[in-house]
Amino acid sequence: MPTTMTLGPRTADRSAAVDFRAPYLIEKLLKEQIVDSAEEAELLFREVKRYFVMVHEHPDRPWQMHSLRVDEAWHQFILFTVEYQKYCERFFGRYVHHAPSNAPAGDPQMERLPAPFHEFKEQYESRFGEALPDVWYDGRTLTSRRRLVNEQAGRQRVRPDEDGFHLIAPNGETLISVNEVAAEALEFIARTGAFYLRELPGHLSTPEKLELATALVDDGILRASG
Repeated sequence: MPTTMTLGPRTADRSAAVDFRAPYLIEKLLKEQIVDSAEEAELLFREVKRYFVMVHEHPDRPWQMHSLRVDEAWHQFILFTVEYQKYCERFFGRYVHHAPSNAPAGDPQMERLPAPFHEFKEQYESRFGEALPDVWYDGRTLTSRRRLVNEQAGRQRVRPDEDGFHLIAPNGETLISVNEVAAEALEFIARTGAFYLRELPGHLSTPEKLELATALVDDGILRASG
């Protein structure tokens, strides 16, 4: 997953940090079609703020950003540079940097292994007293309007044999196998960098398209965008 965040051991008003409102961000998430509703935008933003708080309370543990959709809301918040900086300094005492996984080496904290997902989930549920929301599982939030991205498009291929149709990675690994009904959709996915779920060709029903896309997102073959 693309992002890890670390913070220094500073004191913050954690409840106020989560309650902070940013209507300009909600409006932008809607305008950019990253979300389908204001309620969804508020949920994504809440999870960004909860992530900040959890990281702040455990500065000795690098926490990975496990949802690309929550991460996208963070990206959009950062674009409001003045407001973002004021928020960070008010609640966490410093600017909260966003560091992709391929960021240049040099930060000793970033060189430590981030906490695995199960540890993140356990800590989240202990801290906030509720189950980790579905929004942290990108595959659970797919709809026919969700944009999907295949960063390996054009480098993958589909190999048919007597057992079905297999999506093959550039290194030769079999990523997923489907039957003949889904073959045309799999060919499309292998060559297409970005598309909407509803654009998948062939004879799949909408629930079947959703099932295929969810499996691909859960396995990290596709990522869900706005």
